[in-house]
Order: sequence, then C-alpha cells, then structure tokens
Amino acid sequence: MDRLTEMEAFAMVVDQGGFTDAAKKMGISKSAVSKHVSSLETRLGARLLNRTTRRVSPTEIGLAYYDRARRVLNDAGEADALVTAMQSAPSGTLRVSIATDFGVNHVSPILGKFLHRYPDVTVNMVLNNRYVELISEGFDMAIRVGELEDSSLRARKICETQRRMIAAPSYFQRYGRPEKIDDLNEHKLLHYSNNANGNVWKITAPSGEQRQVRSGGWLTVNDGQSLLNAAIGGLGIAYLPSFLYADPLRAGLIEDVIPDLPVDIQGVYAIYPPGRYTQPKVRSFIDFLVDAFKDKGPTDW
Repeated sequence: MDRLTEMEAFAMVVDQGGFTDAAKKMGISKSAVSKHVSSLETRLGARLLNRTTRRVSPTEIGLAYYDRARRVLNDAGEADALVTAMQSAPSGTLRVSIATDFGVNHVSPILGKFLHRYPDVTVNMVLNNRYVELISEGFDMAIRVGELEDSSLRARKICETQRRMIAAPSYFQRYGRPEKIDDLNEHKLLHYSNNANGNVWKITAPSGEQRQVRSGGWLTVNDGQSLLNAAIGGLGIAYLPSFLYADPLRAGLIEDVIPDLPVDIQGVYAIYPPGRYTQPKVRSFIDFLVDAFKDKGPTDW
C-alpha cells in the first residue's frame, strides 16, 4: 500500500477521533480506512491506536508517530500546492520598487507590453531612490542599480550599465578639462544627495587604486535626470550611469570627462524575498525584464 495513504488514514483517524468520521473526511469506506491503518501497524510492528467500542485514541508510540506523520503530510500538501502555484497563470497585484531614473527611462516605456501579456496582473510601481525594506514595507520585489548590500534577499541580474564622469562642451570652454583625478578638486561637481557616501566620489585610477574625490559644486539633488540636465546646461561634472547619459553623449551634448580612466561597471538587479518558490507574478516580471534588456550592455543604451 502507499505509505502516504497509510499515514493519512492514521492521522485522519486521530484527528477525527474514529474510523467512521475519518472515512467520511477522506471520501472512502470505513473498512478501507481500517485496512490502511492495520497495514501501517503491521509494517511498523507497533500498535498505534487504542480501540474500544466507544472511542479510538493513539497509544504513546502512536502519538509520537502522529506528530511526525502530520509534518510529512503537511509538507506533501505544500509540495503539491507549490507545483500548482508555479504552473498557474500570473495574477494579482505586483508591488515593485524601482530606482527612479531606471524606472522612468527604461521600465515605464515597456510596462504596457508586460501588462498586455499578463492581463490578470496589476502593477503598483513605486519610483524612489532609496533601498526599501521589501518584506516590512509590503513589496514583492525591487529593481536596484549598483553594488548590492549583503542580505538574505535573492537577486537576479537583469543587465549592466557603466558609470562615467560627463560634462558639456560649454563647461570645458569655461572651466577647462581635467586631465587626471587630482584635477577634479578644482572643478564643480554635481552631487547625488541619496549617495550613501555623501558628496564623495569613488573613482578607479588607471593603476587600479580606488580614489576618493571631495569637491563642492552648485547643485546637489536626489534625481539623476536633474543632474544630467545640469551637466548638459554646463553647470558642472556629473557621475552618472550610461542608461541615463547615452543619448546626450551620442548627440554631442555632453562628453566623457577623462576617457582614459577604467570603466566602472554596475549591475542592474531584480531583488525579491527568499523562499521555497517564487510567485508567478514576480517570476514572470523578472523573466520579462531579463528578455527586454538582453541586448543591453554597459554601453548599449
């Protein structure tokens, strides 16, 4: 006989307090339930139930076995539910936090394609430039750019970008062009106020050494597009990802400040809570983004 069926029959008898109610619950005959339990006791070589004309109760061994058997049955039920959930069509509300610059410029334009593909999914997209607490703040997932914090969250890389220092030709005409990292101390830098390092830029020198640059400027703002606009307007030097500055760079509105410096490659990641399985709505959105940005690289924006 099937071991799980024997376990289920025994556990149901304990739960219901008798063979008759257990049979009704399982949708089989009373004799079938009795046969399953007897087969289990024979296989184990132990009496699991005390049977009287009035009631049925587990023996000491039966009670210990029941505790373990119930866990096994619950795990089996969860396994069945897992398969069903993973094969079901994505549905429900997907609450996602996305870095503002990436969300506005690259996720928003393609979001309609995802929603048409999965009409049972509703997206609640929150654009912000801080690291939200996914679980405590009720987010299903987040899109983050750059180095990831150590955490128990799961991550999948969507694409890559690169950060470069950029400025407008008009800025160079007025203030000159820095030729090396040390020259930046004499220039106007445009700062990102949400930077965890404050108004400090970490730049890799040609030698591979990590250098820190501290210098003031006319503008500090918590929005990358505003920094880009300021750079295009000649207000200073900005340190931005290629997914933001690629078009103005191709158009000649801005230039790479020190082209010989090593490239700072950053990943763009989908972050989601740990667990035994990923919800279909989350998995489908991540798969969609990975496919949408499969041809995007550090400079291909």
